[in-house]
Formats: sequence, C-alpha cells, structure tokens
Amino acid sequence: MRWVLQSGGALLVLVLLYLSLWPVPIEPVAWQAPMDRGLVDPFAPNKLLQRASGIDLGEHEGPEDATLGHDNDVYVTTLNGDVLRVGEARVERFVSLGGRPLGIETASDGALIVANSYLGLQRIETDGSMRTLLGSIDGERPVYPNNLAIANDGKIYFTEASSKFGAEKYRGPYNASVLDIMEHGGHGSVIEFNPATGVTVTLLDGLNYANGIAISADNRFLVIAETSSYRVWKYWLTPERRGETELLIDNLPGFPDNIKTGLQGRFWMGIAAPRSPLLDRLSDKPWLRKVVQRLPAAVRPQAVPASHVIAFNGDGDILMNMHDPRARFPLLTGVLETRQSLFLTTLVGDQLPVIEKSELF
Repeated sequence: MRWVLQSGGALLVLVLLYLSLWPVPIEPVAWQAPMDRGLVDPFAPNKLLQRASGIDLGEHEGPEDATLGHDNDVYVTTLNGDVLRVGEARVERFVSLGGRPLGIETASDGALIVANSYLGLQRIETDGSMRTLLGSIDGERPVYPNNLAIANDGKIYFTEASSKFGAEKYRGPYNASVLDIMEHGGHGSVIEFNPATGVTVTLLDGLNYANGIAISADNRFLVIAETSSYRVWKYWLTPERRGETELLIDNLPGFPDNIKTGLQGRFWMGIAAPRSPLLDRLSDKPWLRKVVQRLPAAVRPQAVPASHVIAFNGDGDILMNMHDPRARFPLLTGVLETRQSLFLTTLVGDQLPVIEKSELF
C-alpha cells in the first residue's frame, strides 16, 4: 500500500510539473474578452441556410474561398493545393498551386490572384499558367498570407494572419490559427502590395489573427476581420482620411473569417464557429491558457460545428443573417455572391454549398 501511495504521489508530482513547465509554442497575453451575448438579434438563429445544396467536388476537400471569373465560372481554392473551375454541370481542376491556397480574387484583366498560406501571393493567368507575385517581404517569406482584396488601380491588400504561427510550419491553417488565438499576441497585419513596383507597405499591425479583407465597390475603404477579438475594422483609403480606422462591428457571437465584397453595397462574411466559453473565461488568465495548451489536443478548445454567415454594409449594419441549426455544411468561411446565387465556402467537406438568391430575396 505504501508503495502504491508513493508511486501515485510521484506520478502526481510529474503531472503537475508537466502542466506547469513543459514548453509550448505560445506565450499567452492577458486580455478581456467581451461578454458573449450569444445568438441574439441581429444574429438570432434561423433556418435560411437549410436551403443550400452541395456541388460535389469529387476528391477535393475544403473549398475555403471562391471568386467569379470573367468567363462566369466560379474558381475555388482547395485543401490539396488545387484551384477548381466550377461551371454549369462541370467541376474540373484548373491549376495545381501546391501549398494551401486560401483567399482568391479576380483581377481586372481576368487573372486570378491567390493568397497561398504556404507560398505567398500567386497570379494565375487565364490560360492556367502561374507565377509568384510576392514570395517574400524584405527578404523574408510572408509567414501566413490569408485573404486579399484588389483595388481598381491594381494594388493588392492582403492579411497576414500571424507573423509567428505560420500555416506551413504548424501543419495547416487550422492548427496555426488555434495557436495564434490561444496566444492572442497581436501578430496579424494588413499589407498593401503594388505589383507594378513590388513595394509593400504595412497598413495595420497588432491584430489578433487578421483574417478576411474586402474593399468597398468605390474603393474608399477596406473592411478587415480580426478573428480572435470577434470584430471587424474599417480602414479608410481616401486621400483625406487614409490611415484612419473605425471599429465597424464589435462583440460578434463567433469567429469571423473571410469577407467578400457583394452586390448593392453588401459585404459577406463567414462566422466559422461560435465562441468558446472556456477560451473567453481564460482570456485574462494567460498562465492557465498555457496549462490548457499542455493538455491532450482532444480536450483543448475546438471549433464547434456550426453554419452561420452574415452580410453587412459599410456602416456596420447587419443586412443578412443566415444559419443552419443542423450544420450540414459546417465551418463556413464566407460567401461569394453572384447575380443569381450565393456560393458558401468552408474549411471542410467535399461539397461547395450554393443557394439560389430567388429563394431568399
């Protein structure tokens, strides 16, 4: 009995030492999460997304972002590094980029610009040929390019989600995002890149997981999702206000992801997952967040499957709020709006969800 007690005591000491001292990649920063109001107006639950049907992508998974090409086909980034071309009754591989492409937009000349979280900014010509536009900044590879927007003058605005937790180093965007969210160290930024000159300018930094970015139709301002602070920023581009920022939407009920410029002044955004009560409670307890990071992955905070997207305008008014309580298509990252349809993008699954707008408006 004495041996059992001694062995149990020694094991307990080892466990406590492990939970207290074992090195982890994060150095959590104390902050105060806003009180989660839950899914109340204007984010109240509904069943609008249950009208979505899925376009089968075959062997491809994780249609994270999409754009409408000049040929009226939809181009989709996928988990295995391919960009798919989705047309009427047709899904085909358009180009293989490698890495993990995330954001995708169509340039004025019809080329596709991709934020590849492993490889930087890439340009795909209409014939499928590809080249790297931006592989490094000041001699260092962009750690985590995430989402992008293209201005009428050709400048590209993109988010670098985290300068510390790179997607390639930590085996994918999801793993990297979890680490950055747990640390809350302000490693995200918004960067302006001019392809004509090769010059980059950091417009915003200190963001906690910089994610979605979109530009207004008149090119007067950007909107930016700061995922782990549950908010959206407005950044002015006009000469008289350039550099001014406004908090556009605060205290969201979940983690905001991609933002896409829609029609009639709308911006569409995915709420990839609801907030974690445990993570919010630990926001001002950095030491405990480090302890949690030492626990087995299965018991750490995880993204809860949900289906939620919203649309808002340049003043931050919520114009559309759509859910599927059954979460048939979970972890929705955003929405591509065309004249007829809403294409829903997601981190997981082998289908591209779509809703006909005639069923909604």
